Amino acid sequence: MTQRINVGVIGATGMVGQNYIRLLANHPWFAVTYVAASPQSAGKPYAEAVAGRWHMYSDIPEPVRKLTVGDANDVAGARGKCELVFSAVSLDKKAVAALELAYAAAGFPVVSNNSAHRATPDVPMIIPEINPDHLDVIAAQRRARNWTTGCIAVKSNCSIQSYMTPIWALWQAGFKPRTMVIATLQALSGAGHPGVPSLDIMDNIVPLIRGEEEKTENEPLKIFGRVENGVIVSDASVAISAHCNRVPVVDGHTACVSLKFADRAPALDEILAIWRKFRGVPQDLDLPMAPKQAIICRDEPDRPQPRKDRDADKAMAVTVGRLRKCPVFDIRFVGLHHNTVRGAAGGAILTAELMKARKVI
Repeated sequence: MTQRINVGVIGATGMVGQNYIRLLANHPWFAVTYVAASPQSAGKPYAEAVAGRWHMYSDIPEPVRKLTVGDANDVAGARGKCELVFSAVSLDKKAVAALELAYAAAGFPVVSNNSAHRATPDVPMIIPEINPDHLDVIAAQRRARNWTTGCIAVKSNCSIQSYMTPIWALWQAGFKPRTMVIATLQALSGAGHPGVPSLDIMDNIVPLIRGEEEKTENEPLKIFGRVENGVIVSDASVAISAHCNRVPVVDGHTACVSLKFADRAPALDEILAIWRKFRGVPQDLDLPMAPKQAIICRDEPDRPQPRKDRDADKAMAVTVGRLRKCPVFDIRFVGLHHNTVRGAAGGAILTAELMKARKVI
């Protein structure tokens, strides 16, 4: 794969869009050749459009600095400038859904960070280590809409990725979950910029993130589901109860998980062995954004912690710890991941890599 695919980022001036641009710098498979944002930014060089609000720790990649920002609503403006689109647009849900459909209808594969199509039955919502075979639904998606090269794939809500892979690893080993109670401690960057007002979050925890509990309870069921008759059928056999909280941490979503299994519960040493040897398709394919170790187990009694563990393995690994028996369910543990990398732009880039490797694009 020596010839790189030209890609566009729509919503390129926002926090997630900036992360796409940062993470795609020097990517071996993809090159950013088109950026688009709101009409207010359109027509400006990218560096000018984000002047005073470039929030990444590294500088704007040189090849992107002078790109002229297009209008994200102008689908025709992307033609001839890129072959694949990463969507990070910040619009109302209906507008995002319509815009992504328009890009796909124009022939662009769309890999989206947005929630607009997560519930669309023939749109795969991918965590590459868990459900890569859900990409098979794209053939039916294209047939139903008379698309040839266009398609839509989405990533899941960022917070659920701090525990989904560890749970899936156990399921694959024969230990199916039946009931989960999950409390998430979600970082400020998950709210975008400017995010939560400082006087609301300093010295405080906000026990409400609108829409998060519904996403946490429903999205895993689609990811655990199956492709059937051209759509994805959710697995309704798992019951999930969620509490979602915003905490004064910059990056890194943490989840405290209590889990009951459908049948026999594995011993704690069995669980650790399963987690440590787990490999998914991204690891087998050695995809560029894939962590070498999908699940990292910490033995220290006070880990994982966001500051110490969020950047593990390119900030793409899930770190687990505090595994112990649960007096109400079977087991409990703490999971953590980097929400703006693994949970957002990095996870979407990994999905695009999987699509390329599987010849979907």
